[in-house]
Amino acid sequence: MTKALSVHQVLSGKRNVIAFDGKWQKTFGNPELSGTWIIWGQSFSGKTTFTLDLCKYLCSFEKVMYNSLEEGAGRSMQLAFERVGMEEVSRRFALLEGEPIPELIDRLKKHKSPSVVVIDSLQYADLSYKEYKQLKRLFPSKLFIYVSHAEGKLPDGRLANKVRYDAHCKIRVEGYRAFVNSRFAEEADENYITVWEEGANRYWGDQNE
Repeated sequence: MTKALSVHQVLSGKRNVIAFDGKWQKTFGNPELSGTWIIWGQSFSGKTTFTLDLCKYLCSFEKVMYNSLEEGAGRSMQLAFERVGMEEVSRRFALLEGEPIPELIDRLKKHKSPSVVVIDSLQYADLSYKEYKQLKRLFPSKLFIYVSHAEGKLPDGRLANKVRYDAHCKIRVEGYRAFVNSRFAEEADENYITVWEEGANRYWGDQNE
């Protein structure tokens, strides 16, 4: 039977809340680094660049592991690393070249494994929703960030949309802008981060989201 918590226990419980700053604080608020986030967008929208930029920032607080199931460590990933300047966080960031989820679980069970795990992409992860929930239960203190393909303005596929409903932070990348919906931002000053200024201006022009 699940333990019932009092109001005092809920309010006084310790959480791994991170004090974001700058553009990150304006869009995400001060998030808890556990649970699920999801990032989705079409190809050539700036999705990978944004995801790596977010990873680079998160490396200021915790170690980050990026499971590149789709692109591996190919030339396109190299170029994205160069654009973002990932060398600056080389001691706190690691890339896995398409590690199957069972092997990833074994890795995460090890002492001092990274606190932030990126799975790119959800469509290549070969996960069921039951397995997704099991992953959350196994590692309640870790943050899982899932990257997804898009179908229109939504993540592609039934699983991806279930993950979107469950996620604390939902980030849709379109036209080199990352539109953030965060449960940690009570009144966000801005709702998007620009990934590439020139590309965003060309895509959006004077139109609104």
